[in-house]
Amino acid sequence: MRYAKLTQRIAGDGAAAWDIHYRALALQAEGKDILLLSVGDPDFDTPAPIVEAAIDSLQAGHTHYADVRGKLALRQAIARRHQQRSGQAVTADQVTVLAGAQCALYCVAQCVLDPGDEVLVAEPMYVTYEAVFGACGAKVVPVPVKPENGFRVCPQDVAERITPRTRALALNSPHNPSGASLPRATWEALAELCIAHDLWLISDEVYSELLYEGEHVSPASLPGMAERTATLNSLSKSHAMTGWRVGWVVGSAELAAHLENLALCMLYGSPDFIQDAAVVALEQPLPELAAMRDAYRQRRDLVCEQLAGCPGLRALKPDGGMFVMVDIRETGVSAQAFADHLLDSQGVSVLAGEAFGPSAAGHIRLGLVLGDAALVDACQRIARCADELKREYGHA
Repeated sequence: MRYAKLTQRIAGDGAAAWDIHYRALALQAEGKDILLLSVGDPDFDTPAPIVEAAIDSLQAGHTHYADVRGKLALRQAIARRHQQRSGQAVTADQVTVLAGAQCALYCVAQCVLDPGDEVLVAEPMYVTYEAVFGACGAKVVPVPVKPENGFRVCPQDVAERITPRTRALALNSPHNPSGASLPRATWEALAELCIAHDLWLISDEVYSELLYEGEHVSPASLPGMAERTATLNSLSKSHAMTGWRVGWVVGSAELAAHLENLALCMLYGSPDFIQDAAVVALEQPLPELAAMRDAYRQRRDLVCEQLAGCPGLRALKPDGGMFVMVDIRETGVSAQAFADHLLDSQGVSVLAGEAFGPSAAGHIRLGLVLGDAALVDACQRIARCADELKREYGHA
């Protein structure tokens, strides 16, 4: 049977990036001692008041269709939180609730990009980006960012890649996979480019509440940017709610109307009881959130300390997020070969930098998703793997 060309555009390297993670899961299911650091799924439980709110909503019978745009109470809560954190004045009419930031990204791409449009994306990039933009027929134009510059995008590099076909710029800060955040001066320079060339800015801010160094700048708050920026966020990382699938887009009221039409034919709204729980997540004081953030910061510092001075390894301390990039180039092997050997010989699962793009070649990404003792164990295993490979292929 014949399949649509779409199936080719959504496959490829991005989908294959998770192969090592699935292999690790299979080994773990066989009873092997495997430390999973390959996926950004928090090891913390969703705070109890959120879970209780969902149960209460279910028991109250809130199991029917909800507002396709998202319940008014939730959209108001999102608007208030966004305004508190960014300084950008927004209303509920500018918010669309979707099934996680991944779905939000897909919907925005469908609403602002046409086949043949070019979208500039900082590379390395999150593994699904290329498929998401490819799904609507747009062409991803990578903007390489260098590890020597902390994986931070340079506005001049963006400017050099703008053509008459450029329609949008997509960035996330803090960045996945590197955890790098962009300073205000960089955002201001990028905003000038967006205005001068009439570009959309797709701002993925899912790690904004896990920022440890510097200031989070939401670019939609900059002069002239509110109407041309789609801000994506979710509760997945900040509230340990990856499986709940609660995300949203903050943009213009016009963009929200288009997103609602797409949601109408795609999702027909998020579950009512999950939205009720999301309101509690956003509005109730939850000390667990600060505790999780502090734990991630401590884990980041712990991993960097553990790997400091290890032959063949150099950890790049991230500004935020829940990952650490480790430079393994001195071992003499590729990151994919390192990751495969690490899983086979030491039972640690990480992602190879090449999965995110060529600029991350020679690096691995490990998730801060295990407790301190397990992370220390993982670091020791990574160091042993590096030593073995460096002796065999490097310059020991």
